[in-house]
Amino acid sequence: MRARDLMTSPVITVHPWTSAKEAAELLAAHGFTALPVADDDDRLVGIVTEADLIRGRIPADPRYVHEPVEPAAGKTVGDLMTTPVTAMSTGTDVADLCQALVDARIRAMPIVDGSAVVGIVTRGDVVRVLARDDTEIARDVKHRLEIYGGTGRWHVDVHDGLVHITDQFDDDSDRHVAQLLALAVPGVVAAETAYAGEEQTR
Repeated sequence: MRARDLMTSPVITVHPWTSAKEAAELLAAHGFTALPVADDDDRLVGIVTEADLIRGRIPADPRYVHEPVEPAAGKTVGDLMTTPVTAMSTGTDVADLCQALVDARIRAMPIVDGSAVVGIVTRGDVVRVLARDDTEIARDVKHRLEIYGGTGRWHVDVHDGLVHITDQFDDDSDRHVAQLLALAVPGVVAAETAYAGEEQTR
């Protein structure tokens, strides 16, 4: 599975001159955790996150602070955004993308085509894929297998994202391709194949 299969696109972006208030409104309205920041040519120049927007923005309660500090006010996204920003291409393997999210402790990864931002993938997107119904996964796997090897040949079982494919023909090469096709389906965590004739003799 590639980033293009998972990303939200088209993606809502903001500009460096967008106000912090407007960026906060967009995050709140859409339930996002971050927004890519693009210039006039849609080139990615940064990312603004929930953390960026709340840092130093809420005043201390004056009833409990002797010398209250005024929060930063009237700032733009350009003042608050994280830059430079890590991004990945549309062809990035989702396994690598997930590892990057975990290693960098970030919630969202902008997806680019060249330097233009074309989508975004969040941890939530990945979790939703892992939560896909097994019936839906089985249907998608079987559809791909039928395109490759015809109908009536494959039997597909899915349990908790684990796919078991039974092939009516004894062809190791085709079963290897079938496994690769299954692994590319969103929600599949592992895939195995077997020849029906061997299973019947067990």
